[in-house]
Amino acid sequence: MIALLATLLGKVTRSQIVTVLVLGVIAVIAGGVAFAITEHVAVWTGLYWAVTTATTVGYGDVTPHNGAGRVVAVAVMLTAIPLFGAAFALLAAMATSTRLNRLLNMEHHLPPGRYVVLLGMHPTIPLVSRQLKDAGYEVVVAANVDSSALPSHVHHISGAPTDERTVRATRPEAAEAVLLTSQDDGEVLVTAVLVRHVAPEAPVIALAQSEMVAHALGDLGVHRTVSTEKLLGHALAKSLEAPHAGDVLMRLIDDDGYRLTETSVPTEMVGSSLRTVRAQMDGLLLGMVRDGKVTLGVREDPTLQPGDRLVKVTIE
Repeated sequence: MIALLATLLGKVTRSQIVTVLVLGVIAVIAGGVAFAITEHVAVWTGLYWAVTTATTVGYGDVTPHNGAGRVVAVAVMLTAIPLFGAAFALLAAMATSTRLNRLLNMEHHLPPGRYVVLLGMHPTIPLVSRQLKDAGYEVVVAANVDSSALPSHVHHISGAPTDERTVRATRPEAAEAVLLTSQDDGEVLVTAVLVRHVAPEAPVIALAQSEMVAHALGDLGVHRTVSTEKLLGHALAKSLEAPHAGDVLMRLIDDDGYRLTETSVPTEMVGSSLRTVRAQMDGLLLGMVRDGKVTLGVREDPTLQPGDRLVKVTIE
């Protein structure tokens, strides 16, 4: 309950407070000028009256004496006083939110070891965070949600992933990887821009709904993008061609006894063909990675070079 209250109060922004204060000042100035005109007094006297009225001090040394002046007085009381009251209430809410966040350790609470940052909320977060935890990574989730909605082992930073302050609080430059997980493609794009601005060299993986957004993310320097639209389409097509292909893939992903690993090519294997190495290595060698592109070695048989990486399935 306290965490939910902190999240709700955290939605109060400085821009809202400034907006309310500006409207209050406008109401005071407009009321003071109108009072001066209707009561035939100096403008400074009208402004003095408006300030004492808006602050509910009301000395009584300047008062309206005609119908028009009373209408102006009513208008100032119904606008300026509530606006200034709202501004002070918003300031109190922001101060309360800050105190609650500190009490709940909800801000800048990062693990000391290796960690992966998940920016945004997505239904896959519980599963992804558990798998990352099993692989030896700490998980930091930055999302504007209640902490109770996240697994207990997750380090939560409360805030919108489209807010630069939230992104900086995760320290993406120190993370092993940054995963953009929002269900809104627009939010994913904005978050990707912020991450690239804050940590240009951070490895970023994005989950996008459409193929078009996946291409746009690639233009932003997010080279590893999972398009759920493309993934679903290809999975269905491959399942028609080979009915058990999906089962094989799920067995590799879902079985805790198997582990997908990516390692550098051993020095003694440089200069050998991928098929030769596949026959010599233990486990299941799926393919190689060169310049960020994966080669399975089915259509072609590339020669391994320094800097190449091997992707294989091992048994734990």
